[in-house]
Order: sequence, then structure tokens, then C-alpha cells
Amino acid sequence: MIPKQIPLRNEELFQLAMTHRSYSNNPVQDSYERIEFFGDSVLGLVIAQYLYEHHPEWDQGMMSKAKSSVVQEQPLAETALRLGLQAHLRLSASEESTGGRSRPSILADVFEAVIGAVYLESGLEVARWFVLEQLHEYLMGVSGGDVNPYDNKSKLQEIAQATWRKTPQYRIIGEAGVAHERRFVVQVLFDDTVMGEGTGRSKKEAEQSAAADALDVIQRERRAREMTHDPFSI
Repeated sequence: MIPKQIPLRNEELFQLAMTHRSYSNNPVQDSYERIEFFGDSVLGLVIAQYLYEHHPEWDQGMMSKAKSSVVQEQPLAETALRLGLQAHLRLSASEESTGGRSRPSILADVFEAVIGAVYLESGLEVARWFVLEQLHEYLMGVSGGDVNPYDNKSKLQEIAQATWRKTPQYRIIGEAGVAHERRFVVQVLFDDTVMGEGTGRSKKEAEQSAAADALDVIQRERRAREMTHDPFSI
């Protein structure tokens, strides 16, 4: 059953948007890849137009930063979770067993695929309403000046400089997928020690994901040391 928040009636289109390539024998025709690629373009257009119309005082650079803050993996994945799309995903057993149902990259993809499906069924105006309704919180954030709240790289660099006087280094350790479904795997290191690892649809997105993982490690270490009253906690 299609979640009620989604203005879509075509069950076949919805199932297509929920089908990961691992579930299909013909991933080109029977997975969400093509419709997700289409939905990504619709999403970019809607957000760009919103920023252009609502912020005449912003230059191209500011609009670009604001758009990147909204149209990236984390807010899109969070929106997919809020819509309950993870419960409708169709994955292979192996993809399921490795955590695919909660993987941010897949969740972001299926949200974009749903946008594409809404557009195909009802046109741009309904798709625009859906996008702006679902991403309202993030748009209000950037409109209030909180541009790129997911800039984990900057946060990690500040902590690293203040604590160890070191700069994190990023290393690509893997690439996979077809052209419009590219996935990058990146590690973040201090000297030769791996502090975090992440994936993304671009190198920048993967670096942000790796930085977020490193920040999580640092927070866990802090909490553990506070619990043991370690005077040398970071």
C-alpha cells in the first residue's frame, strides 16, 4: 500500500520506485535506477526554483551552497525514513542481510525515485508540492542561514585541530556502479589511523559520510571516558 503522504495512485509505478537492482533480473528496466535518475533532476529543478524565487538577495554561490545542503544523501534518507519507505523496499536476500534496508544511499535513491513517479503520474506542479512539503524543514533551515548543517568535514577538522593539531586526510578505497548509480567508498585518516569510513553518490558526499562516522567514533570515546572519569578524555 502506498503511504498516504505520497500523492501517487499507480501501484506499479510505486513498486518500481521501491525495487533495488539486486532484486531484479533486469535492473535497467525493472529497478528504480532510471526513475531515480529522472526524479533527481526534478528534485534539483524544484529546489533551485524555490531558492531563486524566495532569496533574491542571494548570489549564485549562496544558492548553490543552499541547494547542496538540501539535495544530499542525509536529508533525503531522513525523509524516506519519515515516509516509511524502508518498509516497502524490495531487496535481494544478500542486500537485506548487509543492512540495505537502512542504508542511507538506498533510502535517498528511493525518495528520488518516488519524486520521479509522482511527476510521471501527475506532472510538475504535484511533484513540486510533494518535494516542498516533504523538505520544508530543511528549506527553512537554509533560509534561516543554516547552510550546510551536515558539513561534517568542517566539524571534524575543527575538533582535530583543537585536540590533536592534525588535519584529517581522505582516501578513496572503492568505486562501484554504473554511471548514474556511482558509489564511492572513502576513509578518513589521522596519520595512518583510520577514524571513519563512508559511502556516497559523489566523492564529496562519501567524504562527508566518512567524517560523520569519525565524529561518531570520537563522541563514543568521549562518553566512554567520561563514564570512567578518565582525566585525559578528548
